[in-house]
Amino acid sequence: MRTTYRRHKRKLKSEINVVPYIDVMLVLLIIFMVTTPMMNLGVDIQLPQTNAKSLQDKKDPIVVSVDEAGQIYLTANGAKREPVSEDEFRKKITAFHDANPELQVLVAGDQRVGYGKVYSILPILQEAGVSKIGLMSQPQSAQNGKP
Repeated sequence: MRTTYRRHKRKLKSEINVVPYIDVMLVLLIIFMVTTPMMNLGVDIQLPQTNAKSLQDKKDPIVVSVDEAGQIYLTANGAKREPVSEDEFRKKITAFHDANPELQVLVAGDQRVGYGKVYSILPILQEAGVSKIGLMSQPQSAQNGKP
């Protein structure tokens, strides 16, 4: 007796199994949710609040920050904030201005620091020849102040 084997042709599945992809995406989501708060490299500064509209500029400005202790920080071209002394700040801002005469500088002073410390930055910027200087602030909320 001879057995005949029938060859069954299997039909190709045209479906994609997405379960492994969903697993990978959920793991990546959790990783990013955990690591994102750790990437906050900024200095804790409480900016004053105002109703002024924000400025739109295509180029990244230089940001000079003064924290509550009076330490000066310099942020250039999206790089990490670095603490600088007044002499280092004077040298770096002069070099930046020499490289780009249309340099825009934003000053972010903590509202808890003395006015004199924030003001001491302005003559250094003026000596370097910087003409585009702006002050940073937080938008005023309806709860904290009157419009």
